[in-house]
This record gives sequence, C-alpha cells and structure tokens, in this order.
Amino acid sequence: MAKDRETKSTRDKAAAARAEQVAKEKRRERTVRIIGAIGVVVVVVLIIGLAVVVPRLSGDSSADGGTPMPAPDPNAAVPTGVYGADGVAPWGVPVGDAPETAPLLELWEDFQCPACGSLEELNGAGIQSLGTDGTVRLVWRPTAFLDNNLGNTSSAAAINAWGCAIDAGKTVEYHDAIFANQPTSEGEGFSRDLLVGLAEQVGITGVPLEQFNDCLTSNRYLGWAANSTQAFYDANVEGTPRGFLNGTPLDGAQLADQATLEKLVQEAAAAQ
Repeated sequence: MAKDRETKSTRDKAAAARAEQVAKEKRRERTVRIIGAIGVVVVVVLIIGLAVVVPRLSGDSSADGGTPMPAPDPNAAVPTGVYGADGVAPWGVPVGDAPETAPLLELWEDFQCPACGSLEELNGAGIQSLGTDGTVRLVWRPTAFLDNNLGNTSSAAAINAWGCAIDAGKTVEYHDAIFANQPTSEGEGFSRDLLVGLAEQVGITGVPLEQFNDCLTSNRYLGWAANSTQAFYDANVEGTPRGFLNGTPLDGAQLADQATLEKLVQEAAAAQ
C-alpha cells in the first residue's frame, strides 16, 4: 500500500512538472507574440510618421525629361469641382458632400511619397469614408515638393493627370490607382504610359479617354499643381502625409488609426 502511494505521488509530481512546463511554454509564446505585435506597431508608426522636412528649393526639376511646373498663377485652370484660390482649402479636392457644419479634415499628399502610400494602404479607405458619409469635410491637398528633392517632375505630372481624371468623374478612383502603382524605388516616378494606363484601368474609355489624353498632353493642370504646391510651402507644412483637423495638425500615426481619428473628429465636432 505504501509503495502504491509512493508510485501515485511520483506520477502526480511528474504530471505537475509537465503541466508547469506547458504553462511556461504558453507564457513564453504569448510573450513572443506580444513583443512581435508591439514591433509591428512601432514599425508602422515609424513608417507613417516619416514627415519629410521640406527645403524650399528652386531651379529646374525636369531631370526625367518631363515638363517642369510653371510659376504659380491664381488664374490657372482647376479641375471640375476643385477649390480655387478663395476656397476653404485653396486648390484642394473635396471628397463627399458633408455640410459646412462638419469638421474640416485636410490631407496633404505627394504622389511620390512612400509614407503617403503606406497611409493609403493602411487607412485610406477609412479616411475616405469619413468624407463620403458626411462626417467631415474631407479635402485632399496635392503637393509636388518631392520633385525638387528627387530631381524629377513626376509628382507634378501625376497631379496634372489626376486633374484630367477628375474632369472625367474619376476623382477617388484615379487618386487611389496612383498610390497603388507607386514605383518600388522612390524617385523612379510615373511614366506617361502608366498615367494613361491608369485612366483606362479606372474606367475612362471612349471620348472621355480621348479628352483625358488631350488634357494630359497639353499639361492643362500643371498650373494647378504649381498653385497647390506653393500653398504647401506658404503654409510651412513639414512634410507628407500631413493632416489638419479644423487647423490642428495630425501626424501619420493618428491618420493611420481609424479609431483614433474618429475620436479626434468627434472631439473637433463637439468643440465647434
């Protein structure tokens, strides 16, 4: 009998030891997962938080053979529905039909900006939804400051092409397509063939496509690109992506997290 009790005690101790070992393994795996998740969040915040310091540079930025932006001209043509010099967000592109009582959310973007592309991938749809459902007066504000930094004219060319697509009724679709087709290496830019191909991809066909091509070739909206970029410089915006909610700056991390952004919008609406 004593021997049976001793055997049972040994088995119980062994079982307890195994259970403790399993528990330790589970705790270790949970710790690894938590550390991994924190690492992912930190990386995302670092990527989205990369506001590029903007030197005010001058000179011809047409190293890629494209057409450089002209001097700013308040009388330059703007695409259909885009704000002019006297708009609530000069030279900006409104998204949705929110009432004037809704908070104003401005988003500065450069089509060549990798951090802008990351933001678009992470929460572009969420930001857009705030505009299309009338929660905010969402305004996209394009800038071509990276043309100077990268020695090309691709940001201005993309803005010009976007303006042509806006006239064709593809404001959101073309905007999203440009970011979805950013080159792998920053500075490679956008070819004319790509810009035309994106028009076809988003559903611009027939006569509207012919009009798009005429608009693109004539650089109809390079003046608009120049005006909006000058507004970016004049406002001393630190880089892109950069948001302003009723004039209060928002960084990339705040814009990338939909829950945080919605909370800030609610607070802005309550403070009006």
